[in-house]
Amino acid sequence: MADAKVRLQKYLAECGVASRRKSEELISEGKVRVNGKPAAIGDKITPNKDTVTVSGKKIVKQKQYTYVLLHKPRGFITTMSDEMDRKCVAELIKDVPGRVYPVGRLDRESEGMLLFTNDGEFANAMTHPTKHVPKTYRVTVRPSVSEEQLIKMSTGVEIDGRMTAPAQIHVITKQEGRVVLEIIIYEGRNRQIRKMCEAVGLEVARLKRTAIGSVKLGMLKQGSWRYLTEEEVRKLMLAADMDRKMK
Repeated sequence: MADAKVRLQKYLAECGVASRRKSEELISEGKVRVNGKPAAIGDKITPNKDTVTVSGKKIVKQKQYTYVLLHKPRGFITTMSDEMDRKCVAELIKDVPGRVYPVGRLDRESEGMLLFTNDGEFANAMTHPTKHVPKTYRVTVRPSVSEEQLIKMSTGVEIDGRMTAPAQIHVITKQEGRVVLEIIIYEGRNRQIRKMCEAVGLEVARLKRTAIGSVKLGMLKQGSWRYLTEEEVRKLMLAADMDRKMK
């Protein structure tokens, strides 16, 4: 069993390099080599025998997994580096020991709960559309909202040629020219909530992710991070139907 071959992107995910999908991108971009030769999508390796490098750096399987929750402020992009020298979330978690990367993303003007890990299988489970892990947002929209708009967003609207999955939407507060909604979605398409609101004629003034699964952002200050507890990680794994035990 020690010499069993595994798919390269799965190995990279297990080593904490990135999620499987991001690992496939790294392979496609020519950044991954196996025994000095450029890798291709679909390649398999023998972990105890083959040498894998990403951008020239040898990859070693993580012995311990790390799970971090960040309260992302507005104005930061969800990436670990940026060629345009924009503010990145990497700046906010630079004191986290070891190498971690974002699980999914929040766009630049969105704020709230953002997870980081070096556990590729966990990251894949949190973001894969078939897992349906619920994500909760507090969304301020303008100028007002009608019952018809709420029903449309709840049952599904067309975004980029595809209908969104059903969502849960509740009105938290309603004032003149301003409504605060709680929106729970079970998929994670690019800028999904902003596009859902736009599709029914609503302007998003503020968007904040407050929970993933049963794990809540709570009172964590903007720009601060904390480790997830073992119980929180266990609950998220159960939400994604992960059968792997905690390591």
